[in-house]
Amino acid sequence: MSKIVGIDFGTSTSEAALLEDGHPVVISNQYGEKITPSAVGLAEDGSLLVGRDARDQFLLRPEETLLEIKRLMGSAEKVSLGDQNYTPAEIAAKIIKYLKECSEKHLGAAIDRAVITVPAYFTDKQRRATVEAGGLAGLKVERIINEPTAAALAYGIEHMEENQHILVYDLGGGTFDVTVLEMFQGVLEVKASSGNNQLGGKEFDQRLADYLLDNFRKAQGKDLVLGQRALARLKEAVELCKIALSSAKEYHIVLPFIAEKDGAPLALEYLVTREIFEDLIADLVESTKKPLDIALGDAGLAKKDLDLILAVGGSTRIPLVQRFLQKELGQKPQTPVDPELAVVMGAAIQGGIINQELSEEKDILITDVCPYTLGIETMSFLYDTPIFDLYSTIIPRNTTIPVSKEEIYYTSTDNQEKVEINVFQGDNPKASLNNLLGTFILDGVPPAPVSEERIKVRFTYDINGILQVAAIVVSTGKQAGITIETTGVRKMEDEPDLTNWHKAPGARKYRGLLRRAEKILAREDDPFVCQELESQIKNFKKNLLLQQDKEILQDLEGEMVDLLYDLEDEK
Repeated sequence: MSKIVGIDFGTSTSEAALLEDGHPVVISNQYGEKITPSAVGLAEDGSLLVGRDARDQFLLRPEETLLEIKRLMGSAEKVSLGDQNYTPAEIAAKIIKYLKECSEKHLGAAIDRAVITVPAYFTDKQRRATVEAGGLAGLKVERIINEPTAAALAYGIEHMEENQHILVYDLGGGTFDVTVLEMFQGVLEVKASSGNNQLGGKEFDQRLADYLLDNFRKAQGKDLVLGQRALARLKEAVELCKIALSSAKEYHIVLPFIAEKDGAPLALEYLVTREIFEDLIADLVESTKKPLDIALGDAGLAKKDLDLILAVGGSTRIPLVQRFLQKELGQKPQTPVDPELAVVMGAAIQGGIINQELSEEKDILITDVCPYTLGIETMSFLYDTPIFDLYSTIIPRNTTIPVSKEEIYYTSTDNQEKVEINVFQGDNPKASLNNLLGTFILDGVPPAPVSEERIKVRFTYDINGILQVAAIVVSTGKQAGITIETTGVRKMEDEPDLTNWHKAPGARKYRGLLRRAEKILAREDDPFVCQELESQIKNFKKNLLLQQDKEILQDLEGEMVDLLYDLEDEK
């Protein structure tokens, strides 16, 4: 049976490992290095460069070098090198193929199977793009494994006899995950995960770069413009500074000839102290507290219940991050496995488990979870008033996977012949405030009175974290479905500040109605009614602030008046 290579495809760097004699071995690249930059570039002769060669040319050819492609995985965005356009998966495939070839050279045999790691909070589309990249690199992706789970596996394989609750805090170059696990009798059970796919060392670098540029422009002139090469030099300098400040108290950045003013060259020179850097990133580090609390809450554990805090990812080397963890969780984070290699080692172990290469003494069972709540949009009636945009959960977040769950719904109008299924990811009770993953139509519903025909909706979430949805007409067996193909999860829109709604044009006309609604809300004790009325009040105020046209406001007024009359009659 052929070997399965474990691959950690990261934002900044990537690694490969193989299981040999029951232990993970991290593979060196052509330069003898275990860590390979996640970079792809176009050389002057038109050839493609991968890894260190691409990273080395970044300063001279930034416009022909691609970094941090993992940030674009799952999006429809394309990137270009020369006159050729690529999808993010195609660029990722270049990096994965390079690691595959390094592993084949080490092994002296062909490799055509892989386990690839992804952040626990990667979406369905991002996971699919990762599988696609593996396929383009010539690998059958046997398993997608969450990075914190892989890191815990690298630790757990050497601590099989221990019973522990473990929190994995995984802060890498571009993503952040926190996962709570229980390890007992050879079982590694994931309890809960949370995180942020847009937080990592790159955000720390950007804060420092912005700070230096701001000071530089204040000294030299606000209209100062830096070219691509100058910005590439600054990017490299702040990365080196960040790394140095993990062990040193200060770092001297000197960038000669970074710009030009009145024909004279300018240098950017600054002494960055650890205190300055920590002040710049303090709020970003603090923002990881909420995912920590969510994961612990979902796992049903208190901070005192944790036996081990496992720090994973290069950014956990930052002293401020370590102090934050000790303060928040009451114990010092540990690094029994190299933070930058733990994930790829776990991927190699997972490959060994699939290949049945481990001895009985090291046989370990892993269970993981779906980190998101998944469901569909529905409607209901309140006192004969239709209530739209409701969110019905089918798979609650942190459900153990693989899992298949189904719910029964009913037609919402007389003689309804088709149903639109809108699939969402999120926790908001209003469907539209969650992330839309996909839509499909189930037609062929037999005409019948409202609520007579039943529609069964089934969600299946597999071990690789990929979702399939099916809808079935119960009476006939007619069905339709999709394997979710998203266009990328949209960023949630910030809620407007509603405190000044009364100052909006035309607000005077509706002031009495809204106050009446708020009084009824204050005395209402039915949670479903409270949720609907609160939603209507908020929506009305929002539309006033957005200065919607009269017809929209009249429709909203009519809906609220009908609901208030029903509630007052009920009382």
